[in-house]
Amino acid sequence: MGSWLTYGLGSEAEDLPGFVVLTSFAGRSPQPISNRMWASGFLPGKFQGIKFNSTGSAVEYLDRPAGVTLRQQREVIDAVRALNGMEAKAVADPEIETRLAQYEMAFRMQTSVPDLLDFRDESQATLDLYGAQPGDGSFASNCILARRMAERGVRFIQLYHRDWDHHNDLKHFVNVCAGACDRASAALVTDLKQRGMLEETLVVWGGEFGRTPMAQEGKGDQVGRDHHMQGFSMWLAGGGIKPGLTYGATDDLGYHAVENIVHVHDLHATILHLLGIDHLRYTYRHQGRDFRLTDVAGRVVHKILD
Repeated sequence: MGSWLTYGLGSEAEDLPGFVVLTSFAGRSPQPISNRMWASGFLPGKFQGIKFNSTGSAVEYLDRPAGVTLRQQREVIDAVRALNGMEAKAVADPEIETRLAQYEMAFRMQTSVPDLLDFRDESQATLDLYGAQPGDGSFASNCILARRMAERGVRFIQLYHRDWDHHNDLKHFVNVCAGACDRASAALVTDLKQRGMLEETLVVWGGEFGRTPMAQEGKGDQVGRDHHMQGFSMWLAGGGIKPGLTYGATDDLGYHAVENIVHVHDLHATILHLLGIDHLRYTYRHQGRDFRLTDVAGRVVHKILD
């Protein structure tokens, strides 16, 4: 299970992808995350996320080869575009459009990404607010990078912090992961608000599910908790969300959600609503039927909206 943050903006960046994924790790073992976590599902491939490395080169194979000029590279891309365009007309495969878009995006990113990753224009006060060291690949640095991408018009940024899977030694490792994430998450909301960006930026924090309220195994400080999906919490900020509100409750044991239950489809319907999309009307035709992003369920939770 990982922590993630999501942002939606009204503008669109020309030289950066519309959906960027960043990963970080602090804890026991770096749990693997599959690329399908940011795949496009039944939508065309051009809508899938692009993973940025937290350290080193942001995107593999993005740098221009030694001895190749910008003009030469542009000529190659134009030639590839022409050939792919001919193939697209012949076979009408939407994945060819994805390939065309990726070549063009990579070319534009070569000049924009280095500036994006350069934190030298960030004040020491900002770095201290997040608890970040530039280039360390931490969740805190990724939060700053997410804000920088949001400033440049990237529409969707998703941060994964790995190793929340605490089936044992819960007391120690929750402190490790919370220490890596809580301060930076709060700093991000504060920073967005200070810069006048929070009203148009939706921040979502959560995991894939919750944890049982009872211990799973071990003794004393070594106990853990198992996976649990009957009652858990997420938080949202900015982007039209009503501040200072707690919505819903569990039973006395924290086992089942019993009051104002929000299903994952409801969460998605609400996020889409805040992004200006009616989840009941927005469909995409796939395998012979019109698919909604919330499939056949979901309701907008209007009580949490500002």
